[in-house]
Amino acid sequence: MSDVTVLRGYLERRLDVLLKRVDRIAVDLRKPGDPDWQERATELEHDDVLEGLDDASRAEVTAIRAALRRIDAGTYGLGARCGQEIGAARLAALPSATTCVVCAGR
Repeated sequence: MSDVTVLRGYLERRLDVLLKRVDRIAVDLRKPGDPDWQERATELEHDDVLEGLDDASRAEVTAIRAALRRIDAGTYGLGARCGQEIGAARLAALPSATTCVVCAGR
């Protein structure tokens, strides 16, 4: 089994986890609020946190889907700006990386 096959499996599993999280957040955010104003204030704070998690999860979903498209296209691991190989350590830390360390620092 190739490294790309293993990576694809990891990305697909992570994508599944994120999509389930986004669905659960959406369900929670649609729940009607408590009529008690103090309880509702707490719920609104909770909703703010959930919205932040939702935004972060959706951004990661987008990045993972793009990485899967790059795998399919045979361009995974190449920097989008410079076309050079993205280091293995960077890809291990951030599998959806689109830039090498040098370009990311610019």
